[in-house]
Amino acid sequence: MRQVLFSCLVWVGALTVIAEDPWLEFDGGRGAGAGKHVVLVGGDEEYRSEETLPQLAKILSHHHGFQCTVIFAIDPKTGEINPERTDNLPGLHRLADADLMVIASRFRALPDDQMRHLVDYIESGRPIIGLRTATHAFNPAPGSTYAKYGWKHDGEDYPGGFGRQVLGETWIAHHGKHKVESTRGMVEDRTHPIARGINDGDMWGPSDVYRVRLPLPGDSHVIFRGAILKGMNATDDIVDDPRNQPMMPIGWTRTYRGGRVFTTTMGAATDLASEAVRRMIVNATLWCVGREANITDDLNVSIVGSYDPTPFGFGTHVRGKRPEDYR
Repeated sequence: MRQVLFSCLVWVGALTVIAEDPWLEFDGGRGAGAGKHVVLVGGDEEYRSEETLPQLAKILSHHHGFQCTVIFAIDPKTGEINPERTDNLPGLHRLADADLMVIASRFRALPDDQMRHLVDYIESGRPIIGLRTATHAFNPAPGSTYAKYGWKHDGEDYPGGFGRQVLGETWIAHHGKHKVESTRGMVEDRTHPIARGINDGDMWGPSDVYRVRLPLPGDSHVIFRGAILKGMNATDDIVDDPRNQPMMPIGWTRTYRGGRVFTTTMGAATDLASEAVRRMIVNATLWCVGREANITDDLNVSIVGSYDPTPFGFGTHVRGKRPEDYR
């Protein structure tokens, strides 16, 4: 009898694992984000968004009361996180009732039934935060249903795709030397709510500065610029050459269809180890949902639980992980 009971428990446990949703949910609660739902969309092969976004969701949920859903690139055969699968981001239907989308995807080529949820959200005029590779989030096949959202779309209907039209820029190039020159954040507009509690030099990340075309389009407003450093340490000197004259924007606001948008070309998992980078993104979250009155200089942006980010690079993602492992 005891053996039969044990077998049943094992079977039930296995069934629970099989039925587990391939995304993460974090309940909301008290705080400035109470009643707001944030959907964080990952899927990039290089900068470890599968580590960035769960930690960011924990901070937003635990410290500020936001309900959060985290979407991962999933191998449908194993149920494991695999950022190299560019065609599967299950859970995007959760965008239907989202108040904010945070996206850190890279070169995704999604089937229409998944891409439709993203497009419905984007065109609804609700707020968006783009992190790092979100400027080149989509790479659909030419002639496909949603081809115009692709990062290199050159049609007059939507030049530059989602990156240029929504976030303010598509992929252009590395401006700092990749994996050689890191980034120090400098404050351009100290009066903006997203800059509260952040001073020149507080932000640092080992990811390099991205190049953008100046001026940024439309009503884009630069809040932070990125100083290229001589090396990969926060204390390294600023490079003295024309690339820092002027410094490239690394954080700016704009609007799309009336919705607030914030874009930062920082956002690698290793960048999130910087308290000021976390502060920038949390401040931007509150600003995007219209709760900038709750942004204070000492807003809690501390790490929840443990956080030991994997260095960025192709093929560096931790194998065998499932969404629940990042809870």
